[in-house]
Amino acid sequence: MKDLQYITISNYVTQNGKTASIQLSYQTFGQPLYDAPIVLVNHALTGNSNVCGNEGWWNDLIGENKCIDTNAYTVLAFNIPGNGYDGNSNNLIENYKDFTARDIAKLFLEGLKQLEIQKLFAVIGGSVGGAIAWELAALEPDLIYNLIPIATDWKSTDWLIANCHIQDALLNNSREPLVDARMHAMTLYRTPESLTSKFRRSENTKIIFNVESWLNHHGKILNERFNVSAYKLLNQVLRTVDITRGRSSFSAVASRISSNIHIVTINSDLFFKANENWETYVDLKLIKDNVTINEINSIHGHDAFLIEFGQLSKFLAPIFKTEISCNYETVLKKCI
Repeated sequence: MKDLQYITISNYVTQNGKTASIQLSYQTFGQPLYDAPIVLVNHALTGNSNVCGNEGWWNDLIGENKCIDTNAYTVLAFNIPGNGYDGNSNNLIENYKDFTARDIAKLFLEGLKQLEIQKLFAVIGGSVGGAIAWELAALEPDLIYNLIPIATDWKSTDWLIANCHIQDALLNNSREPLVDARMHAMTLYRTPESLTSKFRRSENTKIIFNVESWLNHHGKILNERFNVSAYKLLNQVLRTVDITRGRSSFSAVASRISSNIHIVTINSDLFFKANENWETYVDLKLIKDNVTINEINSIHGHDAFLIEFGQLSKFLAPIFKTEISCNYETVLKKCI
């Protein structure tokens, strides 16, 4: 792992016409940049660029001799500006409603430009990270060889927008905004079946159930490591995903994307519903041959992409076979 590195993006103009100067931080793992195929990993809502290693949030998937093998690939991860991971409070975006998912994708593209990266072997992300991957592909249809959106969608549905609206209200009106927003979110990230399996109506004391204690714990932990400004921004990004906004139909936009598209959905996801992803797959198959879909079977809902690593690795293994990366020049030509 390398330390955080920084790219300055001056006078960025957002989708709604506001101007901002941004410090875009990132980390790399595995092989040096330009020596091996590059895999861009987009983090989820409370995640960051530290994707693998001792404290990496996706280290069951990424690392030496893992599914995405850092012996064979260069792994690159940007921090969504304002997520607070770089420890620079000046980098927190207070006017969070000025930014959309497409803005974040455009900032990532500017980062790639300054790093002189013209092709990516893969872009992978779960939840809001996967949604940003969709936005990247729509902005630069020939940039990505393998597009891998996991537990996500190319659009924010009405259901998702509704829950983001509740989250925004909690973040702006609650006496303990991070705690209350996180507790609400956890009931969406899991399922009734998952909570039943875990707690079975057990009690911590005679006045509190274990499920209540669990929610309190998650709220407290997030409150200790995250900040309200970051949560507001990421929630805003989540509610503004739509690769068709200002363009045309999904089929028209997707038909321009040259990437192999590998959708991974979750049968029990209450946040990004599986049926939405299957509809996307059907629509894509009418216009593209290089599309696949796999479904994680789990009782754990949206969080299954952070739990069911056996299934996820099995789905992704054919994409990241080590021998693919052996001849970087050949892979690069494929990406072109």
